[in-house]
Amino acid sequence: MTKILLVGGGGMIGQKIAHQLAESGLPGQTVTKVTLFDLFVPVHGPPHDAAIVGGLNDQALVVQAISDRPDVIILLAAAVSGEAEQDFSMGWRVNTVDMWSFLEAIRMSNQADGYCPRVIFASSVAVFGGPLPGVIPDDFHCAPQSSYGNQKVVGEMYISDYSRKGYIDGLSLRLPTITVRPGKANKAASSCFSGIIREPLNGQEAILPLPDTTEHIHASPRAAAGFFRHAATLNTSLLKGVRAITMPGVSCTIAEQISALRAVAGDNVIARIKRVEDPAVAKIVETWPRAFEAKRAHALGFKAEETFAEVLAVYLEDEGIKPSA
Repeated sequence: MTKILLVGGGGMIGQKIAHQLAESGLPGQTVTKVTLFDLFVPVHGPPHDAAIVGGLNDQALVVQAISDRPDVIILLAAAVSGEAEQDFSMGWRVNTVDMWSFLEAIRMSNQADGYCPRVIFASSVAVFGGPLPGVIPDDFHCAPQSSYGNQKVVGEMYISDYSRKGYIDGLSLRLPTITVRPGKANKAASSCFSGIIREPLNGQEAILPLPDTTEHIHASPRAAAGFFRHAATLNTSLLKGVRAITMPGVSCTIAEQISALRAVAGDNVIARIKRVEDPAVAKIVETWPRAFEAKRAHALGFKAEETFAEVLAVYLEDEGIKPSA
């Protein structure tokens, strides 16, 4: 039996991953035990075998979480971009100090009995910063221009060094913005990319704080779950020591997002999008890349959608929405 620990598994991506794991296991492995480790257990959450309610700053719970020696640990828990920018101390504590404490607990177990799990870290395209070319190659340098981006770089370095020392077998997945996120908007600067689709389809007004010309990279929650499932069984010797991988995604403008929504839902739904520019959000987003080559990810077998219409179709299917244009 493959044992998987989802840290931050109560969130949107975590629930998608947990559902996939419960339904089909890892590639080539149909029996999987899934444990959630989160600040809360969702009422209508994914099927799972166990749940540990708490945070990474609780050392006793961390020890409990790894006592079952999970084979794969997926690190999703984080303070999101807007939160990390607004609350400097909290962002660094949650995104770096707490993560270091968790990895230290694994290291202690490694020294005690040789425990060495696969650890998959949810990084972000925010690790890149300007000046940016139109398309980011796989070997582009990291120069983040937000606290969140800097914190994600630190997390990547943890994964690299703990793997180099043999305490874990880790890799970092640089995720594009996951769109369309179900549920409610959060404080992520990228939240509006989902909001302008989700809210209008649900009969609600959506605030768009960015210009229509803003270009960004997207992948569906289904694709994100697939990234993590694939990473769980990837032969990490293929990484040749470079443990961070930029994931593929769809590059498009907000205008193209709205056009895809109009094609399936019509002008009445589009009319629910209200443009109210927010310089604080724009300042964060404008430092993010707009397109990736992602040749390395494709060569390693990672897959995502190729058009925003496909991303939108996944959301409609997963949420059971049938709009009429």
